[in-house]
Amino acid sequence: MNKSFTYEVRVPSDYNTDQQYPVIFALHGMGSDEQDMLRLMEPLQSDFIIVAVRGPIVQGNGYAYFQIKSIGNPVRELFDNSVQGLQQLIKDLSAEYAIDPARRYIIGFSQGAIMAMTLSLVMGDSIKGIVAMSGYIPQFVKDEYPIEPGTALSVFISHGDQDHIFPLQLGEGNADYFREHISNVTYVPYPGGHHVTAQLYDQFQFWLRSDAELAAGHLKGLNA
Repeated sequence: MNKSFTYEVRVPSDYNTDQQYPVIFALHGMGSDEQDMLRLMEPLQSDFIIVAVRGPIVQGNGYAYFQIKSIGNPVRELFDNSVQGLQQLIKDLSAEYAIDPARRYIIGFSQGAIMAMTLSLVMGDSIKGIVAMSGYIPQFVKDEYPIEPGTALSVFISHGDQDHIFPLQLGEGNADYFREHISNVTYVPYPGGHHVTAQLYDQFQFWLRSDAELAAGHLKGLNA
């Protein structure tokens, strides 16, 4: 088992290892922790396995997945290590829990969104969808990483029009970049800053449930 990350797992109340469940890997922002993501994901726990992952680097009163040289410029070694470690963690936990391999989702905010977008671009069909809130895709990921998103990948990108840390243009650029590679991209600019608004919260929950239900229905059709 991968020991690089501290994480907590929540399973639905009717969890049965004879079934398969969609899963959400929830990744926090810089200076936050996995408990913030568990609180954010709580309404989805009835239908999804939730895995909230703590970044491995102490950052103030919280944690981070990587440090930065400047905005948009992560420390490459730390970034690469977290990407590799998260890939392994997703693989390990998918073998340990009753996770549907066709319905693996990643939700991230800020640094977590950066990780979510990167992982979805390099993990192929291992990831069904992501919710990336208020992040960016590092240039070295676009230029040097092996980009191969899954053919069925679904992407929900959101960005506040008053974000004082990452300007709205970054969110627009994220959406445009994914549209170059896949067809199922939802982009939601919203009135607000670098935080999750109540309206955005409702929107991404609805999107996740709908996408997971569609994926489950597709699988049933294939197996009929």
